[in-house]
Amino acid sequence: MSMLLFLESLPHYTAVCSLLASSMMFSISCEGSIVVWTLVIQLMMCGRAVFATDGTESCKLKSESESERKVLNRLEALTHKNFTVEHTIGKESYTYVFQLCGDAGGVKDAGVIQIDKKTPTKPTVIGKYTSTQAIGGSDWVMLIYRDGEAYDQHCSKEQRKAYVMISCNRNTDMGQLEVVVEDRNRSTDCFYLFELDSSSVCPAIESHLSPGSIILIIAFVLLALYLVGGFLYQRLIVGAKGMEQFPNYAFWVEVGNLTADGCDFVCRSQNREQAPAYRGVTTEPLEEEPDERDDHLLPM
Repeated sequence: MSMLLFLESLPHYTAVCSLLASSMMFSISCEGSIVVWTLVIQLMMCGRAVFATDGTESCKLKSESESERKVLNRLEALTHKNFTVEHTIGKESYTYVFQLCGDAGGVKDAGVIQIDKKTPTKPTVIGKYTSTQAIGGSDWVMLIYRDGEAYDQHCSKEQRKAYVMISCNRNTDMGQLEVVVEDRNRSTDCFYLFELDSSSVCPAIESHLSPGSIILIIAFVLLALYLVGGFLYQRLIVGAKGMEQFPNYAFWVEVGNLTADGCDFVCRSQNREQAPAYRGVTTEPLEEEPDERDDHLLPM
């Protein structure tokens, strides 16, 4: 079912169906597997042909210019898709269909059509992609379809035209079509204004690296190469095990010890050697103890 809906959205759906039908009649006498593969191959070839011939190149600019063609090329991702929105004005209810550089709703040359629910079989062409004007900014594109059907009573019965404002939105590839206004209460120069969000018109995000960032990236890459290469050499060539697989393990251990000693010497405030305890000195002179005389012990 999803494949059928996809085919129906293509501008050349009728041609694709006729090709598939002819291939089916050609292969009906063969085995079932051959029929299936024939259909698959035909579908792939037709799909490639359709997408190769259609696109923004189908849009005919009102005044061909290289700048407008570049603006259209930015919208390549939005081709081959019908955008539909319903809008109600008082008692009037309409459905609008927009397609970029393709037949909107299957109506030939129509870029935007209006379908009145009272007469759904008679769509009104608001603008044609065969009369296109494209204006672009850094993050927006204004698409103008001209040469639509003439008004019956409004705007001096001039031809309708549609403005489609496509704005940048990085969160969506293809947003929902919205009706902003139908300005027909004037004598001339009336228009329909639509809005659509898409990431296709967003400017590319440029990445600028500072010299410091480049130096850090180079340093991390060299460090990673040193660690990985040294680890593989120690393990596969030298046959080291455990922590000895780390490249230059003894050197880095010594560096760590020296760093720890230097930090201990510089950062700690406590003296490394304890000074002898201080003892107070009394001001009173010490009395001399009388010498013990042992003369009485000597023989007379």
